Amino acid sequence: MRIINIQQIGNSNFSEKGYPIHMNIDEKEQLARTGDVSPDAIRDRIIAARKSISMQQKDVAAEVGLKGTTFNSQETRGAPSIKTMRYYYRQHRIDFNFIIHGDFAQLPQDVQERLFAALSK
Repeated sequence: MRIINIQQIGNSNFSEKGYPIHMNIDEKEQLARTGDVSPDAIRDRIIAARKSISMQQKDVAAEVGLKGTTFNSQETRGAPSIKTMRYYYRQHRIDFNFIIHGDFAQLPQDVQERLFAALSK
């Protein structure tokens, strides 16, 4: 079941998936916090990555092969392990460049749409 923000219905500023359309490159960089490698920025991007694939922490932890508390700690601290980032890249096409640095241009369009929708909330 898909939940749609009722305020977005009929609003031409959002796509059907909830992605803010008509964003210019500066707006996208600001939303992704491109270039910001602080733990806070990485935390925001890693949480957006998880939300973009519609999974809970415990589910991603199980897929990665980590304890739930370990995965939670990685998200909370903004310090994902190589194993976690490899999972996002291999299974969901979200690469290290986005997670660590906020670079999104190399990501497929559908992945960008899901990530920006998650970052916009």
